[in-house]
Amino acid sequence: MEVIERGVLNAAIPGTSRRWGAWPAITPLRDGTLLASYVVGSGKDTDDQVIELRRSGDGGRTWSEPGTPFSSVVNGVRGSFKGCPITRLGGDRLIMAALWVDREAHPGAPLFHPTTEGCLPMAILVADSSDAGHTWSPWRVVPMTPDIGPPSLTNAILRLPDGRLALSIESNKPYLDTSPWFQRVAYCWSSDDGATWTLPRTVVEDPTGRIANWDQRTGVAPDGRLVSFTWTYDFTDTAYLDIHRRLSSDGGATWTDPEALGFSDQAAHPAMLPDGRVVLAWVDRFGSGAIKARVSAAPDAPFPAVTEVVIHQDRAPRRPDERTTGDDLVEMGTWTYGLPYAEVLPDGDVLVVHYAGDPAAVDIRWARLRP
Repeated sequence: MEVIERGVLNAAIPGTSRRWGAWPAITPLRDGTLLASYVVGSGKDTDDQVIELRRSGDGGRTWSEPGTPFSSVVNGVRGSFKGCPITRLGGDRLIMAALWVDREAHPGAPLFHPTTEGCLPMAILVADSSDAGHTWSPWRVVPMTPDIGPPSLTNAILRLPDGRLALSIESNKPYLDTSPWFQRVAYCWSSDDGATWTLPRTVVEDPTGRIANWDQRTGVAPDGRLVSFTWTYDFTDTAYLDIHRRLSSDGGATWTDPEALGFSDQAAHPAMLPDGRVVLAWVDRFGSGAIKARVSAAPDAPFPAVTEVVIHQDRAPRRPDERTTGDDLVEMGTWTYGLPYAEVLPDGDVLVVHYAGDPAAVDIRWARLRP
């Protein structure tokens, strides 16, 4: 595999409300164009973060001016966004899932409480488009049960072989909750293209509460299996572990035992090639300080080191020996590169989008990979 081109999707503007871009995703449309969605704001965890959309007609090499079709006010409450991937349903029909953060409940507070490890109130929103993303329906809130707490969005909505949709979320603690955090992954399913959803059902967890399965990134293989890659964290040792892979043959209801892949730490949304190969990008933040990618021959096959490419080279941050999970959660708001998202292009190449820059200006960038 090789990186054949790189570029900038959204150039940050220092000192403005467009200083920091993050949470990028791309969706190939029926006519071959690409639709990119991402969030911009004056910082990575600020109350002015909004969703922008851009289009490309040349495989991601150049992009249109941004559009901002979505309100950040939900049920009269002002908020901001943290993620907004789009899934194509068929034809020109699209559905977006977005993670919305309530910015009025604890004004000026960071996303994670540094002492309790609790999270600001959040909600998962969905909106539909019937014209390839030019216009969108009003937001709908996906219902949650109280035990989920503030839900995090971990992946784009999955379109399953049987026609259902699956939504992957993870649990958090309320902001001022001082009890232990038992993090878990839950799924909601829809049989009517996202108009209604089941209540969340836990599908991955560590009953002891020691291991967190963060940011489960999942793709649908040509044979119908789901393949997930999880950012794995040890609360006891405050350590980032290897990425773990799981497979599901029943639409995400049950999963195989986790398999450590031998590299860490935060995985990307995987690119699922039509011949069964999988391109997985990830952030090697505390090793080489880079965003990398490898390719496997099948959903359950190894990712050989010989296939590895470097998408972005940065510096690995130094982690003090004495730290808490709260320290790690707060530190996430300062990282200036990460969150890769990979997608197969109509010509067979793979496009990986990610954020990268310095504290003054963080762009959304892209790299074209040839598996």
